[in-house]
Amino acid sequence: MQITTPTPVQSRSIPLLLAGRDVIARASTGSGKTLAFAIPLLERVDERKRVVQALVLVPTRELAQQVADVVRQVSARGAVRTAVLVGGRAIGPQQQELSRGPQIVVGTPGRVLDHVTRRSLRLDAVCFLVLDEADEMLDRGFAPDVERILGSASGPRQTALVSATTPEWVQRVGARHLSNPADIQIDSADDLEPDIEHMVYEVWGEDKFSVLVRLLSQPTEGATLVFGRTRHGVRNLGTKLARMGHEVDVLLGDLRQQQRDQVLRRFRDGRTPVLVATNVAARGLDVLRVSRVINYEVPESHEWFTHRVGRTGRMGRHGQAITLLSPADLPKWHEIERGLGRRLPRMSRDGQTIAPPVARPLGRRSAARPSFRPRRFARASA
Repeated sequence: MQITTPTPVQSRSIPLLLAGRDVIARASTGSGKTLAFAIPLLERVDERKRVVQALVLVPTRELAQQVADVVRQVSARGAVRTAVLVGGRAIGPQQQELSRGPQIVVGTPGRVLDHVTRRSLRLDAVCFLVLDEADEMLDRGFAPDVERILGSASGPRQTALVSATTPEWVQRVGARHLSNPADIQIDSADDLEPDIEHMVYEVWGEDKFSVLVRLLSQPTEGATLVFGRTRHGVRNLGTKLARMGHEVDVLLGDLRQQQRDQVLRRFRDGRTPVLVATNVAARGLDVLRVSRVINYEVPESHEWFTHRVGRTGRMGRHGQAITLLSPADLPKWHEIERGLGRRLPRMSRDGQTIAPPVARPLGRRSAARPSFRPRRFARASA
């Protein structure tokens, strides 16, 4: 994979996991967390045994597929089989795949629990269990399903809990289901800032759509990812852009899995230069060619802002993050800047900087909050 230097989360997690320790690792998206647990996981799996020995729970279908792809890439020369269990796909083929005896299962909690209930998946032989993006699983309402799955995998096992933040539920899960875990936290001071150019455009006298059209008409070397807030709004925005002649696809959480896979495949292959999406694309989407992220609608929090803009500037590449700000967005935007601990440069309609960034922090920032971090390492994960 042409990877020679570990990221901080990898250099600290891999030795502990190889030594058999339970681990709680907190690091932002793009820090290489998938390889941090995938390499020790593969060391624990016995390819001669045709039973599920490792389980990785993730919050989204896209992240499940990406984690499985990384595991398969690392184990390409071995005989280890990996099954992906996610909703939105027929359960019959997944049952058939499980009957072939995969050693590793990567899946979303709801579908994994469905297979456990149907007895098509047994977890009594699981010796390595990973909760990836555990904080987002809480946000998506998966906490009860995760607790039931952990209760079903009651045999002796090693557990890794990977998260960007540690809300109360994550802490409680760690206390109940991990044994004397090593606590790893990667602070922003451990890394360099990623190469992301931030611009906030004040949209006072005209609608955001006109500004967005002008931005999309500008030449760019890579793809553009446009974020909205609601499924209805994103769907309408994609329709309006398509009517104006833009090559655009739409990614929503309520699309059938086959449709989502097709949309992402076209975007990754470069056949679609513009993708309009809800926050379903803010975490777990690893597309190196995204050169520009546009926040058409302001996100709900500074955490979501960080996840959104983290889709660009990956692996040392230059990226651009543009936020369109209307007067109605100002209260939420002030909250986001306080959470980030910094002010971002404001741009007027004519492109002049009207509010330069403030060097000093706006307030004390929790060490557990995600921050802008480096992509100095060839990351092969979500």
